[in-house]
Amino acid sequence: MIFSPKEFANLSPRFQNGVRVTKEFHLPPFDLRLAMDTLAAKDPLLVPLIKETQEFRVERGAAESPYEVLLESIAYQSISGKAAATIFGRIKALSGNGRAPSPEQMLKLRKPVLRKAGLSGAKILAMKDLAQKTIDGVVPTLEQAEKLSDEELVARLVSVRGIGAWTVEMFLIFRLGRPDVLPIHDLGVKKGWSVTYGKKHMPKPKELLAFGERWRPYRTVASWYMWRAFERAGYAATNKIRPAKVRKPKPSKSKRPARKRL
Repeated sequence: MIFSPKEFANLSPRFQNGVRVTKEFHLPPFDLRLAMDTLAAKDPLLVPLIKETQEFRVERGAAESPYEVLLESIAYQSISGKAAATIFGRIKALSGNGRAPSPEQMLKLRKPVLRKAGLSGAKILAMKDLAQKTIDGVVPTLEQAEKLSDEELVARLVSVRGIGAWTVEMFLIFRLGRPDVLPIHDLGVKKGWSVTYGKKHMPKPKELLAFGERWRPYRTVASWYMWRAFERAGYAATNKIRPAKVRKPKPSKSKRPARKRL
């Protein structure tokens, strides 16, 4: 998913600039010191970022299943964080217990009620699809998710209406603390890469994917430092970074029409 700076600023506060805004950050479930040492040895340009910026952290919510995280993500899509927080607060009020409606409750909620809470028709369909796929077992529990590979989780979760790879990648990074996720379509990561490596253009997704091979098996932590580079540079500098170069196809040489013999 590609965002303009304005759209990027309006993302859910959970995922803004690659940082999930929360009161509780914890160390990831892998050896962060080893990850930073490995990246510093492989890529010297990351050393200043590693030394001078905040270390990678994950959020450990009290009761945040993949269903709950994705339900909130749907509510936050394409609107300001403040408006989304208000709408999601109304959605939670419908459950009667202060938490997000369970999948069973979500399926029973009528469309006019959800409309009145502020959801669009597309978001209602997405939330109900999420609820049904959770009941069907396509969307796993948190305990099940922790046992699945990154690829398995992406395949399962993007099958939900309205959920794309970027949202799943943010879940893998900031909820599960997976060490080797590289969101190649993320604006902050791409612009942070341009800042770090002195480029005037953003990389193409395939270019970033190939470049990121040097960061394995800690591409998550490298992505974190790309976000930090983006933040440190500021919008005045990063707004000057141009989109990825697109090669124009060479014009085909037109053949001259053959002369007719008289």
